[in-house]
Amino acid sequence: MKRFMSMVAMTTALVVSLTACGGNAAKPAAEGSDAASTEPVVIKLGTTVNEQDSFQVAAEKFKELVAEKTNGAYAIEIYPNGSLGDERTMLEGMQMGTLDMGIITSGPFVNFIPEMGVLDMPFLFPDNSSAYKVLDGEVGQGLLDKFEGANLKGLAYAERGFRNLTNNVKPVTSAADVNGLKIRVMENEVYISTFGSLGVNAVPMAWSEALTALQQHTIDGQENPVNVIHSFKLWESQKYLTMTRHAYASAIITMSLQKFNALPEDVQVAFKEAAQEAAEYERQWVADNEANQLEDIKANGVEVVENPDIESFKTAVKPTYDKYGEKYSDLIAQIQDVLSK
Repeated sequence: MKRFMSMVAMTTALVVSLTACGGNAAKPAAEGSDAASTEPVVIKLGTTVNEQDSFQVAAEKFKELVAEKTNGAYAIEIYPNGSLGDERTMLEGMQMGTLDMGIITSGPFVNFIPEMGVLDMPFLFPDNSSAYKVLDGEVGQGLLDKFEGANLKGLAYAERGFRNLTNNVKPVTSAADVNGLKIRVMENEVYISTFGSLGVNAVPMAWSEALTALQQHTIDGQENPVNVIHSFKLWESQKYLTMTRHAYASAIITMSLQKFNALPEDVQVAFKEAAQEAAEYERQWVADNEANQLEDIKANGVEVVENPDIESFKTAVKPTYDKYGEKYSDLIAQIQDVLSK
């Protein structure tokens, strides 16, 4: 009997031991199963615009290209309409690593990378192709390289476009006409200076707040490219549009440096390639749609001044060049050198 009981005890111990070993071995097998490995890594990308805006076009193209270039290993989730915060909040989130990506208008970047303010200087670029030549070349890439000092990764320059003035008070045909108007501008010192030199009561505020202020008529107007005016149906609050084209604004496809550095090298290359291709795709979309959008704006009752006295505006904003000319002198010289070739 003693012998029998001893054998039972040994058998029980062996079974327990094998079960324990088997449990430990099964865990990594389950974690490394095919089902788990096919789940894509999700990257969240935020914008402050609606689904009709050109930023959405860039975001959707970027999503498509990332999936294609990584064979579905990475999936971009798009969060429009400011659902992840205004542009400054999103940039701060990317700095801290709490937000993966965003497509951000160039204006707010001066608060994080001071050199970026050069791109906001009034009448810096004569046309779109000139802007692309600078932004896609050494000057533009040099500016993107500075993002890393702010814990950000600039991937590519998409487009916001040439900015134009709207208001609900009167037609604006020359610089003198804007004197005294209360105009929303981006939270950017160069824009504030530019409109201050025009005699405007410049009100810096986030875009989400500006939309409410326009509807409530607590401000008279704003300045933005045609595609923004159209996608947000600003004819509901604005009566006049003047094609000042006073500044070219890019839209930078930006990533948290922490998130970017965590990507494998080949995926980093894929993200950069996808961003540049998406940026160029969106630029073409803007060009292809602007004329029809402008006609639609007119059809909705907005009076459009297509040929204002641009020279009067250029003369009026000279104090901004006096104020920032020395600060950005090297970069302005580099840009002018590129444009002269």
